[in-house]
Amino acid sequence: MIRIADRVTLAWGWHRWLLGLLSGAVGALAMPPFGFLPALALSLTTAVWLIDGAGKAGPSRWAPLKSAALIGWFWGFGYFVAGLWWLGAAFLVEADQFAWALPFGVLGLPALLAFFTASGFALTRLLWLPDASRVFALAFGLSVSEWLRGHLFTGFPWNNPGMALGQNLWLMQSASLVGLYGLSFLAIAICASPALIFTGSTNRERWAVPGLAATLLLAMAAFGFWRVPSEPTAAVENVRLRIMQPNLPQDAKFNPRNRDAIMRRYLSLSASTGRDGRTAADATHIIWPESAFPFLLHRDPASLAQIGGLLEPGSVLITGAARMDEPLPGETVGRFYNAIQVIDDRGTILRSYDKVHLVPFGEYVPKFLDALIRAVGLRQFVHIPGGFEPSEKRQALTIPGLPPVAATICYEAIFPGEILPEGPRPDLILNLTNDGWFGQTTGPYQHFAQARLRSVEEGLPLVRAANTGISAVVDPYGRIVDSIPLGVEGVLDANLPVALKANLSSKASRFSLTAMLLICLMALIVRRKQRVSSI
Repeated sequence: MIRIADRVTLAWGWHRWLLGLLSGAVGALAMPPFGFLPALALSLTTAVWLIDGAGKAGPSRWAPLKSAALIGWFWGFGYFVAGLWWLGAAFLVEADQFAWALPFGVLGLPALLAFFTASGFALTRLLWLPDASRVFALAFGLSVSEWLRGHLFTGFPWNNPGMALGQNLWLMQSASLVGLYGLSFLAIAICASPALIFTGSTNRERWAVPGLAATLLLAMAAFGFWRVPSEPTAAVENVRLRIMQPNLPQDAKFNPRNRDAIMRRYLSLSASTGRDGRTAADATHIIWPESAFPFLLHRDPASLAQIGGLLEPGSVLITGAARMDEPLPGETVGRFYNAIQVIDDRGTILRSYDKVHLVPFGEYVPKFLDALIRAVGLRQFVHIPGGFEPSEKRQALTIPGLPPVAATICYEAIFPGEILPEGPRPDLILNLTNDGWFGQTTGPYQHFAQARLRSVEEGLPLVRAANTGISAVVDPYGRIVDSIPLGVEGVLDANLPVALKANLSSKASRFSLTAMLLICLMALIVRRKQRVSSI
């Protein structure tokens, strides 16, 4: 291993780039659904050795930074291609229109995201010292770049390194203290520490930090074991949920021409007998997934009447649906919103929640690119004139019979610290999604794992309805109460777990992350000054 470390450090040219690419790709195996934590350790250990080699880039002051940034780009490109390849499935849903653009989606987005890891590697090299502190320099640099990736240009914190720890029930409990980005810092530091075993000059340098990392990992597991109770979470009284997963393909079958067949399928499945013998008559709340209809439900009295006929008196249906405002004076078409709508037993829409965080190019085209996109005859994936409009602010969704709800649609649930509405803290996270675009790939598993971690961060139960899966009810400790697997048609009947009191993460996750980064940065600066003074 010492020889391997030396060869990696001394690698140059395309050999070096290939090592960065492959080591980044290996790191993606730590993400859902695989969750193989040693893969991230191997990936980040190699990254440490590659950044070591950047110091041999040349005599120029900036040469090591440029070399580290370049290898960071290749590492990130491999990581994101291996972790996000499933995005290509969306381009094959309407292959006649979008198949040609598949390489741009599968390779283009990772190529852009890799600039974040490039900046993280460069920042790391700026703080680099040839001792054990370089592990913490990498944790600092990559954590900063990951935070930026989750916030700049609308943000995209998908497959954050913290998810390597955020899948295990015991390890994920630390998110209640530090949030996803804090988990990311810990995951990077822990998984990069084995690099020192084979490159340290003394026994202390070789084993002190890896030993500390192993102790920290065990402490996190012990905290999780202590925090998660042995008994099931208590249920909210008089709430009986029924989640319908239609497993409807996102292709020609999901077409306005098939509206009647789709409606019959939804109603029949919702009224069917569940695994434990329950029927729709036993449910107080029936939940359908995002974008359930290939038409505007609020303008279809017949469909609303059918929904009213499904419901027992006093019960409601919660469903995803596109909605349109009335056109403004001088306009022929109103503004469209991706919404969650609440419907009572009379077929009346009681409440709506409009999506705040839209998917670029999927639900809308950025205005500065709109003219160019239209000029070449392209559009966003969703068949909505002009795309969806975002809601101006996140608001709580009031649903009869339920405690206050933090509503999220699709990938809104992947943004830590951003899912709670303004005002009093809610007692429930509701996530309606349609992962039918991505078929039987790793994407839906990654999406569910990230939504599940929000429960631990916020101490709130998660109720999730997905078109093709994974639909589930998750308690505030991240335990899956019940679920419907990916690609399966069915209904899920479950009670609603009671929420916990507010976690430290939900109140101060940004503070805890800032404190961790500042302490790390100050320690690195002090270490650098000590080293300079000793020369």
